[in-house]
Amino acid sequence: MIRALWTGATGMNAQQLMIDVMANNLANVSTTGFKKSRTNFEDLFYATHRDKGAPTDAGGTVPVGIEVGMGTKPTSVQKIFTQGDYTETKNDLDLAIEGDGFFQVITENGEIYTRDGSFKKDSDGYIVNARGERLQPDFAIPENTANISIERNGEISCLSSGGEVLASGQIPIYTFTNPAGLNSIGMNAFVATPASGDPIQGVAGTDNTGTIAQGYLEMSNVDAIEEMINMIVGQRAYELNSKTIKTADSMLQTVTGITR
Repeated sequence: MIRALWTGATGMNAQQLMIDVMANNLANVSTTGFKKSRTNFEDLFYATHRDKGAPTDAGGTVPVGIEVGMGTKPTSVQKIFTQGDYTETKNDLDLAIEGDGFFQVITENGEIYTRDGSFKKDSDGYIVNARGERLQPDFAIPENTANISIERNGEISCLSSGGEVLASGQIPIYTFTNPAGLNSIGMNAFVATPASGDPIQGVAGTDNTGTIAQGYLEMSNVDAIEEMINMIVGQRAYELNSKTIKTADSMLQTVTGITR
C-alpha cells in the first residue's frame, strides 16, 4: 500500500508536466512558425516477486511471474515539426517554407534557425527579423527598389520601377538530420546541438529541402481541438492517480484502526 502512494505520485507528476506542455502549445496557437511539443513517458522499474520461468516443485516452470510496477516518468518533451497552415499576407518580405528546412539568422550569440519568415527591412536596407537580426547571408535592398521578387528556389531580385535588376542573391534553406534534437531558445528560434547534427545548407526545392513562398507566413501547427481533448485526458488521468493515493491512504487508515 505504501508503494501505491508513491506510484500514484509519479503519475500525478507526469500528468502535471503534460498539462504544462499543452498549456505552452495553446499559448502559442497564433505564434508564427511555432512547432508544438509532445511529452513522452516510460514506465519505471519493476519489483519482481516471482521470476518468469522459475522451476516448480513438479519439475515444470512458472509460465508467468509476479511483477509490480513503480509508476511512470517523463523521458522527453519532443518538438513535432509537422507543417502549419499558411496565411497570405502579400508582404514582399513575408516568407514561408513549404516543406523541410529553416532560415538562418545571425545574432550576437551566433547562428539561430527559424521557421518564422516575417522579415523586415532595417535602416540600412538589410533583411532582418523583428529583433533586427539579419537573415543570412546578408542581403541589402537598394534604396530605389520598386519591387522585390523571391522565387521558390530562394533567388531574390530587387527591381527598379523600369524593371532593371538592382541587386540579386540567394536565400538558402538549412536542414538537420534530426530536427527534434534542436534546442528551443524562444523567440521562434532554435540552435543546433550534437543531437540535431550540424546544419546542412541547401538550395530551396532541392535535396529534400522545402521551397519558399513569398507573401505567405506559416502559422503554428498547434491543433487547438486536439490539445483540448488531450488536456481533458490529462486532467482525468491526474484525478485517477490522486484517487489511487486516496484509496491507498484509506487502506492504511483501516490497518492502523485495527490496533485501537
